Formats: sequence, C-alpha cells, structure tokens
Amino acid sequence: MLTKLQAYVPGTLLATVALLAGCGGPDRPPPPPLSFDGLPVSGSLSYALKSRFTRCLEDTTEMRCRRDGVMFLGFGPFNAALDLNGSNGGGGFDQLTLWHDRDQNAFLPIVAALERQGWRSCFTGEDDRGDQAIYTHARARARISMDLSYWGKRRLRVIPEWNNREPRC
Repeated sequence: MLTKLQAYVPGTLLATVALLAGCGGPDRPPPPPLSFDGLPVSGSLSYALKSRFTRCLEDTTEMRCRRDGVMFLGFGPFNAALDLNGSNGGGGFDQLTLWHDRDQNAFLPIVAALERQGWRSCFTGEDDRGDQAIYTHARARARISMDLSYWGKRRLRVIPEWNNREPRC
C-alpha cells in the first residue's frame, strides 16, 4: 500500500516533466519578415540567420542572435541583436536592438537626422524609469525608440508598428 507521500511524488514529478516539456518552445508562430534600412526588424530565425545575425545564444525561454559592425541610417558601427521567442528561436523576433559599447551619445546624430527627415517624437515614462523617445513617421512601417534613462548601455530599438507590446505615445 502506498503512503500519501509516495502517491504524491510520482504525480508531482509527472506534472513537472509535463511543464518542462513545454518550456523553451515558442508561444507564437514567427511574425512576417520586415526590414528597415536593410536590417531585419521582424521575422523568423532563418530570416535572422540570412541577415547575418549568426552569433546565437540559447536560453531557457528565448534565443538572442547578434551581429557587430552594423550601420544604421549611415551612422555606426553599432552592435545589434534580435531576441527570438522560444529557446530554439521558433517564435521569431519582433524588434531590432542596437547599442554602442563605449559611446552613450552615439545615437544622437541618428535622432537629429530623423527629425530633419520629418519624423515626429514623443516621450514616455515616469520620473527616471522607462523613459523613451519614440520617433514615428506616417509612411514608416516601424517606429524607433531610444532610451532616455538607462543604467547600462543606451539602446535604440526599431519596432514594427503592429507590435503593440512596446510603449508608444
């Protein structure tokens, strides 16, 4: 006869294994491919790899693929990354992240160029948390978000307009 503990452990173990089996896989299909200034903004893992984002690191819930030496709107070079949904990258990515290792002001010429080209800006956040300058243009299929308050490296993100999970103003 099984004790309560013996009967409980196999059931708990089975439930844990079932939960872990679902971990790491994507929770959505990859979004359609979109590029901006020749760089990928959304798409599948194969699109990221074709775009030379080949230094990929798997995690338990996502994959990050990186590329160095990226030029953006004629400025750079920058480091760039695509964060893919699912540890195998099967859920694709829905934004491009850029940063500069040493110069936190490296994006200022980019935003000045955007403003000269008619992009509009607005600001998000409260106090010193999460502040973003968001640049939009009526004819663009993506918006550009630059960190205003940051602890590490300032980043600039290119986000498809259909991505509603990211801040907008």
